[in-house]
Amino acid sequence: MRGAGRRATGVEESAEPREPVGSPSLDARRSTLDARRLRFDRNELSGAFGDLGTDLPLIVGMILSARLDAASVLIVYGLLQVATGLVYRMPMPVQPLKAVAALVITQRLPAATLYGGGLAIGLTMLLLSVTGLLGRLARLVPKVVVRGIQAGLGLQLAGLALRDYVPSAGPAGWALAAAAFAVTLALLGNRRLPPAPFVVLLGVLFALATSADAWRLWDGFGVALPTLRAPTWADVTAGFVLLALPQIPLSLGNSVLATRQMATDLFPDRPPLSVRRIGLTYSAMNLVSPFLGGVPTCHGSGGMAGHYAFGARTGGSVVLYGLFWLVLGLFFSAGFATVVAIFPKPVLGVLLLVEALALLVLLRDLADDASELWLALLVALIASMVPYGYLVGMVVGTVLAAVMRRGR
Repeated sequence: MRGAGRRATGVEESAEPREPVGSPSLDARRSTLDARRLRFDRNELSGAFGDLGTDLPLIVGMILSARLDAASVLIVYGLLQVATGLVYRMPMPVQPLKAVAALVITQRLPAATLYGGGLAIGLTMLLLSVTGLLGRLARLVPKVVVRGIQAGLGLQLAGLALRDYVPSAGPAGWALAAAAFAVTLALLGNRRLPPAPFVVLLGVLFALATSADAWRLWDGFGVALPTLRAPTWADVTAGFVLLALPQIPLSLGNSVLATRQMATDLFPDRPPLSVRRIGLTYSAMNLVSPFLGGVPTCHGSGGMAGHYAFGARTGGSVVLYGLFWLVLGLFFSAGFATVVAIFPKPVLGVLLLVEALALLVLLRDLADDASELWLALLVALIASMVPYGYLVGMVVGTVLAAVMRRGR
């Protein structure tokens, strides 16, 4: 009789109730799918250039100092951007490793050491990720310390923009920077007219008006492909000592911990990123890049803040940014030096300054707790001013935070 009753009502014993349209769980799944969808609209295009002020000078400096093959560097950098946008589906940046770039530029280290260092960094981050050490570190370092690390990076970027970039073209450069910053303030947050395309256009028009070389860019047109490399163990050993050891502390603080926190801040409705996943993609980039002649790269909270500030909300912005570098490498790498020389640094300085401010305003969520705010500011000053400041600030801040918790 029970079986007949089930047949009469048309209900299977194993059937599960269907979710009605508009139910919370169905809406949540739709929201997740929408969040993972790539967009390629004007806002994503604007956000694509939010990290240009950081990336371009470091890449140019390494190409010139280590005499790297420009085509290989640009093409690989573009491919890594595209792959990251497709994997993360959010404006997860790919950036040159800052400590590595500074050491290569200032000490004029050879290309072989750079490639060996990139491979050593990739192997080190892979070890930290698969053993779980990266996750344990993430649980140990409190949010207030991560905020200090982000603010420290913001102070460094702001100082670089105002000290080296904006004044570089004299009074005309100051006027250009003021105009670019005014356009940025007027359009920041405008989804219909995002600011970055207008800021970049200002720079292009300034270059065309002030540099005769701007009209000769097509002279450098030609197709190029990456050159295969094979770092030796001697290169890896030298790169580990000279480049990996100074870089890893900065990567732990900014590339992993601060980037995970930034993703949580900007995209609270998406599933949280794990430090293991960030560490694995960081590692994968540096395990592949040296064999194709690319520079060592990382993720970074500043890059994500810059992309987001200028309008990016999906991985489409990073894909578009990668295509920009791919076109430069495939077709204009022979004239890359000309491209770099003519594009006005004051515009790059404005892009960099907005990225810095986006990091500094994150301190606002500590405004209700004076002791935590002061601790974050202390970590920021240490990170931005002390040698190995990110490592020192992370250790000092974590210890002081533990003392404060016990005191309460």
